Amino acid sequence: MEFVDYYKLLEIPKTASDDDIKKAYRKLARKYHPDLNPNDKEAEKKFKEVNEANEVLSNPESRKKYDEYGKDWKHSEQFEQQKKQQHQQRQQGGQGFSESFGGEDYSDFFESMVGEGASRGRGTNVKFKGQDFNAELQLNLKDVYTTQKQTITVNGKAIRLTIPAGVKNGQVIKIAGHGGQGVNGGPNGDLFIKFNIINNTKFKLDEEGNLHSSVELDLYKALLGGEIMVDTFDGKVKLTVPAETQNGAKVKLKGKGFPVYKQEGVFGDLYITYVISLPKNLSDKEKELFTELSKLRTS
Repeated sequence: MEFVDYYKLLEIPKTASDDDIKKAYRKLARKYHPDLNPNDKEAEKKFKEVNEANEVLSNPESRKKYDEYGKDWKHSEQFEQQKKQQHQQRQQGGQGFSESFGGEDYSDFFESMVGEGASRGRGTNVKFKGQDFNAELQLNLKDVYTTQKQTITVNGKAIRLTIPAGVKNGQVIKIAGHGGQGVNGGPNGDLFIKFNIINNTKFKLDEEGNLHSSVELDLYKALLGGEIMVDTFDGKVKLTVPAETQNGAKVKLKGKGFPVYKQEGVFGDLYITYVISLPKNLSDKEKELFTELSKLRTS
C-alpha cells in the first residue's frame, strides 16, 4: 500500500503543536464521521486514515519515531538494534549486515499491532456537536419597532422566536441547540438567523438608532412661525415653528427615534429637517404684494 503522509492528511505542518494536531483531528474526524456520511465509502476511508494519523502524531514517542524514520518509523527499534549490531561487528572486525525492512506500510502494520477492531473503532465513540443551521428572516422596519414573537420553520421543525425590538438589518442571532442532532451523545448544533430588514417608511434609520425625516414648510409659516403637526414613527406630535425659520433648519425630538436593541425603554432621537416650499401660480395681487415687500427689503 502507498505510504500516507500523516501531516498532509491532517492538513498541518510538521511544526504543528499538540493543540494544532488535536484541533485538526477533531475537525476532520467530524467531517468524515460515518454517522454524518452514511453509505459514503470514501468518507469512511478518510475517517480511518484520520484516526490512524492522530494515533501516531498525538503520541510524542511515536511522533518522534515517525519524524525520524518516515514511512519506516514502525521498525525504528529494529533499525536501532541493527545499528547496534553493526557497530559491534565493526568493532570486532566483522562485516555488518543490512537487511531491508519494509514490504508493508503503516496502515497494515497498525492493523497487526493493535488489531483490526481497535484500528477501525478508534474515535467512533468521540462526541461531536451537531451541524449548525443557517436561516434568513425578512421583516419590515415596522415589524421590529416593538418586541414580537414569531414562528419559523427550519428543516420541517417549527421554532417559536422572540424577536427583540431594534434588531438591525444584517444582524445575526444564535438560537442555541436548534441545529442538527449531536453525534454519539454530543450537543446539538445551533441555529443562526440573519435578519433582512426592509425599510419601506419615509424615515431613514442610522447606525445609532436615530431616525431622520423631512417636513415641508410653506413660505408664510417659515417667515411668520406657527404650529404644525409632524409624523413620528409611532404617531403624530405638534411642533412650534419659530418665525424666520431657514430652509434646511433641523429640530431634534429626543427619544422619538428607533428602539435600541436589547435596551428596554431606550430609544434614539428623531431629527426633522425643514424644507421650505415656495408658492406657485401667484395671482396678480400676490405678485404686487411681493413686489412691495421686495422694495421694502431693498430700500
